[in-house]
Amino acid sequence: MSHLMSNYLPLDVTFTAGEGCWLTDNKGQQYLDCLSGVGVVNLGHCHPTITKAIVDQASTLLHTSNWYRIENQELLAERLCGTANMDKVFFGNSGAEANEAAIKIARLHGQNKSIENPIILTANQSFHGRTMATLSATGNSKVQAGFAPLVSEFIHVDFNDSDAIKAFDGNANIVAVMLEPIQGESGVIIPDDDYLNNVQSICNNNGWLFILDEVQTGVGRTGEFFAHQHNNITPDVMTLAKGLGNGIPIGACLTKGAANELLTPGTHGSTFGGNPLVTKVALSIMDVFENDNILDNVNKQSTYIRSQLSEILKGHSAVKEIRIKGLMIAIELNVDCSTLLQKALEDNILINITGNSIRMLPPLIINKDEIDIMLEKVIKLINNAS
Repeated sequence: MSHLMSNYLPLDVTFTAGEGCWLTDNKGQQYLDCLSGVGVVNLGHCHPTITKAIVDQASTLLHTSNWYRIENQELLAERLCGTANMDKVFFGNSGAEANEAAIKIARLHGQNKSIENPIILTANQSFHGRTMATLSATGNSKVQAGFAPLVSEFIHVDFNDSDAIKAFDGNANIVAVMLEPIQGESGVIIPDDDYLNNVQSICNNNGWLFILDEVQTGVGRTGEFFAHQHNNITPDVMTLAKGLGNGIPIGACLTKGAANELLTPGTHGSTFGGNPLVTKVALSIMDVFENDNILDNVNKQSTYIRSQLSEILKGHSAVKEIRIKGLMIAIELNVDCSTLLQKALEDNILINITGNSIRMLPPLIINKDEIDIMLEKVIKLINNAS
C-alpha cells in the first residue's frame, strides 16, 4: 500500500474471488455486490460465457495493432451499430477515452463550419471523465479542483432544463451539446421524460451535434440496451464503456450522419483500442444479452424493487426521495450518510454513497432472493441512520 499513490482511499477489504452477484474476501467472507464495480460488471463476476471468451481469445491472439484489420473489432462495430441504429465506431480503452473522442469530433465539426472558438454545452453536476478535456466537460468543481487552466471551452447549464440550452439558440460558436441521459455519479438524477427529445430538437434546429454519454447508462443498465432508446431517439454521437467489457477495459464512440466522417486517418487513435481480446469479450456480452433475456430481468427486478421500496419506506422520516431507472437505484436521505459506506461493508454489502444518497448498481443478472437480501440490508442502514 505504501508504494501506491494516494489518489484513492480504499476500504479495508481485499476481494479474491467472485461469482455472479457475490464477492469473497481474503478471509473467506462473502459480500453481496450491489455496485458491480461501479456499473461495470453488469453480467456478474466470472460469467461462464465471458470467461470462456477471454480464455479462448487469450490462447489465440491478444493484440496486433490498428494498422491492420481486426475481425472481432469489425464484427463488434457491426453489431453495436445495428443495435444503436448508428453508423460508425471508434474503439478506445475507457469511458474517458470515448468521451475524449466525442469532444474531438465536436471540435472537428466546428472546424468544418469555420468556427474558431467552438463551445460545447454540458450540464452542471455531470461527470464525463478525468482526462483534461473530460474533466473540463464535467460540471463539478470538486473534480476540476487543482487542474486549472482547464481546456476551453465548455459552458455548463442546469440539467433537465431544456430552456437553458434553448437560450443559446443562434449562437454561432456552439458546436454540440453533451449530456448523460441520467446523471449517475451525481446520484441517479433522472430527467423529465421529454428532456432528451427537446434537447435533440434544439440541436437539430441549430446544426449542433447531440452527444450522449452512455458510459454508465448503456449496455442494459436502464432496461433498454441504451438509455436513449426509452425516448425513441438516436444521438449524433454516443459513448460507451463500463458494461461493454464486464471488467475488461473497452470504450466506444459511435457516430451517425454528419459525425461519421470527421475522424480521418491520422486525426485520432488508440494503441490498445479495439484489440482482438476486448472486442471478443464485448461480442460475448452481446450474445448473453440476446440469449438470456437480460433486459427482461432488468425490468422485472426494477419493478419489484420500486414497489418494495415505495411500500416499505413510504413516509419514512429519513427518506427524501427514491429514484429508480432499470437497475440504477438511489435513495436520497435527509440525514447524514457519511458513515453508511463502512456500515454497509460491515454488513457484507457493497453500495455507494453520493452526497446524501445511497446509490446501487447491482448486476443485471440479480434475482429476487438476492434483491430481498439487498433491500433488507439497505433498509436496516436507513433505519440506523435516521
